Amino acid sequence: MNVLRTDIDAVNAKLTVQIAKADCNEDLEKELRSYKKKANVPGFRPGMVPMGMIKKMYGKYALVNIINQKISDALYQYIKDNNLQILGEPLPNEEEQKEMNLDTDETFEYVFDIALAPEVNVTLDKKTKITYYDIEVSSEMIENQVKSYVGRFGSYESTEVAEEKDMIKGSVKEVNGTIEVADAVLCPAYMKDKDQTNLFVGAKKEDKITFSPAKAYENNEAEISAFLKIKKEDVKNISADFEFTINEITRYKESEIDQTLFDKVFGENAVKDENEFREKIKENIQESLKSNSEYKFALDAKEVLTKKLDKVVFPEAFLKRWVLATNKNMSEETVEKEFPAMLNELKWQVVCDQIAKENEIKIDENDVVEQAKNATKAQFAQYGMMNIPADVLENYAKETLKKEDARKRLLEKALEEKILGAIKEAVKIENKNISIEDFGNLFKE
Repeated sequence: MNVLRTDIDAVNAKLTVQIAKADCNEDLEKELRSYKKKANVPGFRPGMVPMGMIKKMYGKYALVNIINQKISDALYQYIKDNNLQILGEPLPNEEEQKEMNLDTDETFEYVFDIALAPEVNVTLDKKTKITYYDIEVSSEMIENQVKSYVGRFGSYESTEVAEEKDMIKGSVKEVNGTIEVADAVLCPAYMKDKDQTNLFVGAKKEDKITFSPAKAYENNEAEISAFLKIKKEDVKNISADFEFTINEITRYKESEIDQTLFDKVFGENAVKDENEFREKIKENIQESLKSNSEYKFALDAKEVLTKKLDKVVFPEAFLKRWVLATNKNMSEETVEKEFPAMLNELKWQVVCDQIAKENEIKIDENDVVEQAKNATKAQFAQYGMMNIPADVLENYAKETLKKEDARKRLLEKALEEKILGAIKEAVKIENKNISIEDFGNLFKE
């Protein structure tokens, strides 16, 4: 086995792998003995097929598999031993590959093209300036969150006189018909017909209201079938009036801004008064907006640092060929169109690799678990659930990390955060306060 390297230029090279047929004999014999044990040939008992027949039937197929495996092993061992930083994967050379004859050739030679990562040296110092946008938390944002909590943690209370948004419970029966429901529930606000809605507004307990479900819930078979507890296909037969006897009226009352609300949102005694409540809300909004700021910083850092590679030569022809070879659904036209974006991503990866190497950045299991916890915490926060117990976060994180795709994504995220942290330490950060509206406009430019 022999591997020869021929450099084409600074970023393109060829690897020629030579293998003697004799080097395959021992593995070939083992492979054929395995075929002999399993071969099912008419006229022979299992394991009793003559070796000559096995060689004739499977010899070339087995030899090709062995050669391919040995070539692959030798290729990647050479790359590893020589610490070659390659881009993509080796591709068979389309011009110099010779045809081979398995019957007569005693030596087989395979030629592969490889792309070498260019040597880069992106300098990170205080001469490099990157803006970090601190998104301001407005009083309106705080007030909207307060209203959200007040609404979410309210409760239903019994009342005497119905309003449009109240929940009305009672019994309903068809006028001059047979349909009756003892535990019917309706909300006037959900009715499409305003006249039908108004029949219930101002009504009291024990009042009897005659109305038309067909008009009230026009063209809504699901609503009528659920209300009258009938099949959807029977709804088309409903045209009569119904009498609704009110048994109970309940109204949703928003929560008071008091200690009970504070405890429900942030945990018992975490907040003592309304000022602390609003300040805590502000802190949480700031924390949630931080991911937006970090995302924008990452984009800007990528733009600034990859621009330093504008004059660096990349093996573009090879990379286009490799993309086509590994993405069968992509056409040459698509690759040409999308290649600038692909190349930019590759440049960013090269920059990140350099920064990670220079700063000895590594990711361990604790980093990935912490990333999973943060992701879980952010998901709960979207639903206003801020006070999540540590054991719940731990369990959610463990379940998430059982999924291979999720683990890979979180690992990459943890690595990116450490790399961005190293960038922040090295370059000059220009902090800029900005409103959420103006921040959004940055992505329209």
